[in-house]
Amino acid sequence: MEGQFLRRIQKPKWLQGVRKSVFKTRRRAILAIVGTLLVSYVFLNNRGIIARIRLERQRQEMIEKVRAAEEETKRLESYLKALDGDKKTIEKVAREKYGMAREGETVYKVKK
Repeated sequence: MEGQFLRRIQKPKWLQGVRKSVFKTRRRAILAIVGTLLVSYVFLNNRGIIARIRLERQRQEMIEKVRAAEEETKRLESYLKALDGDKKTIEKVAREKYGMAREGETVYKVKK
């Protein structure tokens, strides 16, 4: 039982093979390091691919907000037009918002 705890962890053999083939010569090692730095720069800098994806997502969110605001504006404009000329809409707003009533009507307010 004691022998179990003394075993060494074996590194994957394919990883050792890759390491040996990449770092076989000094030139390959330098190319691997420079390549790694170049790829990380392309992906992780301010103008890189990840930043581009993030900005695209923000752009889509802003487009959706603008579209929602335009729909809200259209809805409010149609409501405003209805308030300008439609007597039923004016009466409805006066009754609901301001508690107004016609002559002879009794208004009952229900508390929630």
